[in-house]
Amino acid sequence: MSATIIRNGRVVDPANKRDEMVDLAIVDGKIAQRSEVSRLRQATASQGGKKSEVEEINAKGLIVAPGLIDMHVHLREPGFSHKETIESGARAAAAGGFTTIACMPNSSPPADNPSTIAWIKDRAAETGCVNVLPTGAISKDLAGEMLAPIGSLKQAGVVAITDDGHCIQNHELMRCAVEYARMFGLPVLDHCQDYNLVGSGVVHEGYWSTLLGLPGWPAAGEEAIVLRNILLAELCDHHIHCQHVSAAGSVRLLREARARGVKISGEVCPHHIALTDEAIQYFDTNFKMNPPLRAQRDVDALLEGIADGTLSILASDHAPHADFEKEVEFDAAPFGIVGLETALGIFIDLLVHKHGKIDIGRLIEMYTIEPARLLKIDAGTLSPGAAADVTLIDPDLEWTVTIDTFQSASRNSPFDGWKLKGRAVRTIVGGETAWKL
Repeated sequence: MSATIIRNGRVVDPANKRDEMVDLAIVDGKIAQRSEVSRLRQATASQGGKKSEVEEINAKGLIVAPGLIDMHVHLREPGFSHKETIESGARAAAAGGFTTIACMPNSSPPADNPSTIAWIKDRAAETGCVNVLPTGAISKDLAGEMLAPIGSLKQAGVVAITDDGHCIQNHELMRCAVEYARMFGLPVLDHCQDYNLVGSGVVHEGYWSTLLGLPGWPAAGEEAIVLRNILLAELCDHHIHCQHVSAAGSVRLLREARARGVKISGEVCPHHIALTDEAIQYFDTNFKMNPPLRAQRDVDALLEGIADGTLSILASDHAPHADFEKEVEFDAAPFGIVGLETALGIFIDLLVHKHGKIDIGRLIEMYTIEPARLLKIDAGTLSPGAAADVTLIDPDLEWTVTIDTFQSASRNSPFDGWKLKGRAVRTIVGGETAWKL
């Protein structure tokens, strides 16, 4: 028997409505019954000066949370291992406090068939230190022209379908995808981007795009597809999740639809509340992302959407790129930044400490039971018998982001040198420590 007892921590488990100072026991990779805590205490006490077989972790001053879930991560394998690998991405996830991550299908070849899904699962089992859940493509080759074999993808083990990085423009095809997804019980995740409105845009259309002479990307390019998804979710009576929401209009549309009971949801990424389009003024490509950084009014709307529950999930949109890919002209650089190792710290710092929009309990909820419920996975809980995936968080730890210490294979982050308050200090997966500070 392997056993661990986490002492003196504040257990925050939204799935069971627990928020209390209590010890937590882990036995053979599972969360133990409360009765086991006393037995393990006695076992450690009876050892005297001898080394105990029960590992003790002192969590004084820490929050003991269910293992966090990031449902929007790009691991780049197969095909782009110069940017990231499943192994390095999993290490980055553990360093950020995540025990479960969902990887997007825009690899090469795309994850639009069972064999690629099987390869990802095998690779994750062999090299990953956290739980890696594959998503499948909505369309073949992510081309938006023909549906991928959704039933076969479900059978292969995907937890959702998405063309993330791309957006299906054909509304009839998207309707068919949603109807098939409903048949197989898969949520649909959508990257909301109307190509006709967005055109060749690379930054938010507004003051800074005009001043810098960069092609503008209007917020309406996102809002139009959010509206499309609301209509389809209502028509098909199936859940559609809008990824990386960035625009005030999108929040307004989602709020109204959710109030009517439409099966629609949205997520927020840290960069969209930490930065505005003013950050692009020096043409630093680490501030180039999709969707783009927007105006302060959009940031304010996102914060209100988080506060009132309109936006229910937090995610990183971890998008690694090699240095040589980002060190080009702004127009030519790829979109995206790494985020797994900074996301939790930014969210705690901004949402809990600086803006006070939510408390730490709600933040953990948005990183555990909300994504677990959407993806229909058995995770995000400290219930007895559940897998012992646990994240220890110091909400008051002050630290400085240093990209040279990242576990990720890439360094494309705009947050190097930022001082943050709040961080995961230990990540436990299946009862074993995957990372600790």
